Amino acid sequence: MTDPGGAAAPIVPEPHPGSGPVATADDVTTCAHPIRLTGRITAIDRATGQTADMFRTWTEYQVPAAPGFTETVRSDSPLYVDCGNRREEVCPHCSRVYKRDARQVVLSGLSGGKGVPDSVADHPCVFATFTAPSFGPVHARRERGGKVLPCRPRRDASKRACPHGRDISCPVRHSPDDPRLGRPMCPDCYDYESAVTFNAGVPKLWQRFLTYLPRHLARLAGIRVKDCRELVRHRVVKVSEYQLRGVIHFHAVIRLDANVKDETAFIHPGPQWTAELLAAAVKGAARQASAHFPVGNTGRSLVLRFGAESGFADTRIIRSGTAAAISREAVANYIAKYVTKAVGIPGLPNFRIRHLADIASLRCSAHHRQLIETAYRLGFRRYAHQLGYGGHPITKSRRYSVTFGRIRRERAEWRKAQRWPDGELDPWGRPLDDRIVLVVKDFTYLGTGYTPRTPSAELALASADMARGN
Repeated sequence: MTDPGGAAAPIVPEPHPGSGPVATADDVTTCAHPIRLTGRITAIDRATGQTADMFRTWTEYQVPAAPGFTETVRSDSPLYVDCGNRREEVCPHCSRVYKRDARQVVLSGLSGGKGVPDSVADHPCVFATFTAPSFGPVHARRERGGKVLPCRPRRDASKRACPHGRDISCPVRHSPDDPRLGRPMCPDCYDYESAVTFNAGVPKLWQRFLTYLPRHLARLAGIRVKDCRELVRHRVVKVSEYQLRGVIHFHAVIRLDANVKDETAFIHPGPQWTAELLAAAVKGAARQASAHFPVGNTGRSLVLRFGAESGFADTRIIRSGTAAAISREAVANYIAKYVTKAVGIPGLPNFRIRHLADIASLRCSAHHRQLIETAYRLGFRRYAHQLGYGGHPITKSRRYSVTFGRIRRERAEWRKAQRWPDGELDPWGRPLDDRIVLVVKDFTYLGTGYTPRTPSAELALASADMARGN
């Protein structure tokens, strides 16, 4: 696969030790920006109304105040809660946990586990990449057969100049860290409004693709669309990624299941529904999908389509043990890798742009600053720092596989079992039972980050530096 703004990363398996509810990431690193809370957890006996503290963030002790008198002194120590930020550049610790959870979500829908039967591995399944169209020539790194190709060679001198007189040829074989990757050959020729509008409207284009997919499945199977919907259903997990040119593209796992009423069943759709048929349907639906989307506050609209330069959708069959396909583990690792990455471009902000004057102070390239300014000017101000894109980093069908919520609950239960091997007790020494004891949690937000000059703060900074160095 090639990336118009730079070559896409190869899909190769990566080790992910400790994944799942017993992940050890929490034990080896510390959150960089924890949330500080103060408060208590109180237990109330439902039968007698008696109350007792189970936990509180402060301690009280008596100190001499005057001869024969004492006073109660309260010492506060805030409770630190992980920030939960998925972005690797913001919090390496929390992003590592999120990455492993995302890998479990994707992999369980490909190989089974976490409540999904192992038979799901036999279902027709493809990995597809949907790229954006070209909005102007940019520097790119292209590879073929493991060999890096020249960026944009032009032998014909008459085609080497744009209407503004700039040379739009480039014979350089760019390195992966070349800062020119993704930058336009001619900023005046680059269609910034269309690029930002594509980012803003691509979620609608994706929904249009999902509408056309059953129609192409039915056409290839030789049946009516209504009959196709009654027989099979597509299950999808999708992650968004920014190309170096600042435009969104999608990586998606698309699987076919039999359409059954049982919410917990994962039934094979039948031998007539093959992965090759699914791949052809995905290509056809991506080619046909289009959506009208307003160009901000200009009163105009733009017809959005996936990039024809890449064939609208690059599809690969997911199947282990064959050279022509990619393995399930490689796909899960690939998606988990990109779900924790933000724009991935140096200098872009992690916060919303409140005023137009804030854009001038950004330490990013002129190209990406222009994208932010265009998004702000067109009215996409809420997502201007995301170059106009306001969608989620990862989305999935409800019945694709396990949910993030279930994985987090399993992790919490595992931690409880490690802390209380014989079961948690209430303040009266009985097994904790919500039918007998009402547990009330009352906490107040104090702020974000560690308090100054604490060992935890120093440990968090050191852990974050080590994680970024690796």
